[in-house]
Amino acid sequence: MNEQIPVIREVDQGTARLMPDVDRERAWLLTVDGAPQSYVDLDAPGHLEFEYARRLGHVVDTLAGEGAPLDVLHLGGGGLTLPRYVAVTRPGSRQDVVEADRGLLDLVAEHLPLPAGSGVTVHAADARAWLESAPAASADLVVGDVFGGSRVPAHLTSVEYARHVRRVLRPGGVYAANLADGSPFAFLRSQLATFARVFPELALIAEPGVLRGRRFGNAVLVASDRAIDTARLTRRTAADAFPARVEHGPALERFAGTAAPVTDAGAVPSPVPPDGAFGIG
Repeated sequence: MNEQIPVIREVDQGTARLMPDVDRERAWLLTVDGAPQSYVDLDAPGHLEFEYARRLGHVVDTLAGEGAPLDVLHLGGGGLTLPRYVAVTRPGSRQDVVEADRGLLDLVAEHLPLPAGSGVTVHAADARAWLESAPAASADLVVGDVFGGSRVPAHLTSVEYARHVRRVLRPGGVYAANLADGSPFAFLRSQLATFARVFPELALIAEPGVLRGRRFGNAVLVASDRAIDTARLTRRTAADAFPARVEHGPALERFAGTAAPVTDAGAVPSPVPPDGAFGIG
């Protein structure tokens, strides 16, 4: 039985809470100002609880041969859920995690420490600034999972940002971003147009109800300079405990419609989620 007690601490971007999961002895839910950020099971780092995290995990799983190590740049850290997943499923991977909230990093290091030899290096820095200084062709995968509260910051949504992502990726590398939107999808469609300006191949993973506009929710954008293995990705997402759909090709172009790319000058954060969109319980 889990006898851990909740941890509450003020961090740079609000009030962080670590809540123990009564069903898992060393599992924790991390929230900031009530918005769920991460779920971490220290005894089972391969367990991905959140739907969007599972979809990012599917991208990791289909990126290279099973177990092959990857060089990964994570923009946004939270509880380091995905870096832990990569470390355990692809031993020998080298991973850099960039998180701007130093207080949150301290909390995670204290209560959710990484195991020795994880291959994960954590940096306290702004994601865009770090990306701009990162070496060219240095990553097989770049993950965008940065939220200021419950919104993606504007400076991580532009064509200029996308160009920096492509510069850092190796040929054949993949960018995967956790985004959030709801009907009429002005933000999500603008992101598709923005990344289509820089990357020739795109895919979108989301729960069908979200894509039909029935509810606000997460969608994972996948971008690459080479063909994305959408067939394999579709099989994995369809077989998941939380089934999702993979949109690509003409269907994705129809979804994007006439949306225009956004530049730094006109970029805005993702929309404010409606009350209860990401609530707990």
